[in-house]
Amino acid sequence: MSTVKKESWLRRLYHWTLSWSDHPSARYALFFIALIESSIFPIPPDILLIALALGKPQWGMRLAAITTAGSTVGAAVGYAIGFFLFASIGQPIIDFYGLGTQYLKAEDWFIAYGVAIVLIAGFSPVPFKVITIAAGAFGLDFMLFMLASVVSRGARFFLVGALMQWGGARVRNFVEKHFEWITIGATLLVIAGFITISLL
Repeated sequence: MSTVKKESWLRRLYHWTLSWSDHPSARYALFFIALIESSIFPIPPDILLIALALGKPQWGMRLAAITTAGSTVGAAVGYAIGFFLFASIGQPIIDFYGLGTQYLKAEDWFIAYGVAIVLIAGFSPVPFKVITIAAGAFGLDFMLFMLASVVSRGARFFLVGALMQWGGARVRNFVEKHFEWITIGATLLVIAGFITISLL
């Protein structure tokens, strides 16, 4: 029962995120959603990035740069929450997503793998906010953390941007033709990311 409720909640947030694609300030929304996704928000900015790039494929790389910039700033915010405000803000965020046990395991991940965890999480559907907050709370080197965030998030978003910009009409037609299935898949990836980290 709780799983169904969580899915419905994520779907509502998903559609709210997607609704910004028709807004005049869509690029600012893209930056903002990418920022908060790295610290508190569960829906990945890829959704809005794809929607905007569908409208203007020639802007694919520019939109990817905006997304990467927002996500990198958000990573710094998440790190600061973990480092300075864990008790008042970081812990409630972890508790809200029901990831307290996994957060404690993150300390072992950082000890064993260090900055590689940031590289992996930044490119995968694993909730990045858990890693950014944990990185700050456990005192991961800030410069290495930021470098890993730029590399992993940039690789992810520029891959999407490149596919949209250089894929031409064929990619655009495919996305438009199967957009409903792609959106369902994206939502399932978000849910899968939370399930994956809850099982680790």
